Amino acid sequence: MRGRRFVVVIGFAAAVLALALAGCGGGSSDNTATDTDTGAESTDTTGTTAETSNELSATVGPGFTIALTTADGTAVTSLPAGDYKIAVDDKSDIHNFHLTGPGDVDLMTEVSEVTKVDWDVTLVAGTYKYQCDPHASTMNGSFEVTG
Repeated sequence: MRGRRFVVVIGFAAAVLALALAGCGGGSSDNTATDTDTGAESTDTTGTTAETSNELSATVGPGFTIALTTADGTAVTSLPAGDYKIAVDDKSDIHNFHLTGPGDVDLMTEVSEVTKVDWDVTLVAGTYKYQCDPHASTMNGSFEVTG
């Protein structure tokens, strides 16, 4: 009788573990980025749609991190062409946020300043890059703008 109880407990524990692992999702990072646009529906890399705005958030520091995200915190990987407001939060005097791309986009904060600034920018089709200039080899990112 005692042996059966042990087997039942082990079986139950294995089932709980299997459910917990299944709930964690897959190991793919493809579902971590969502496209944004100027208010219309967009499709993220998983094929689902999301309603978004034209406001983006750029952060750099205080550690060795840099990011460009949508209002809900989703990393930007693709955007439709259009007008955007980028709220830049430069949290360190050893970093800067530097955005470059088509349409003569070349905007940056100063390395020696901790600052918050809003940029109004028109994005056209092509690849845009952002980086911290002093640490460009490790602190960088890019996104595509489509038609």
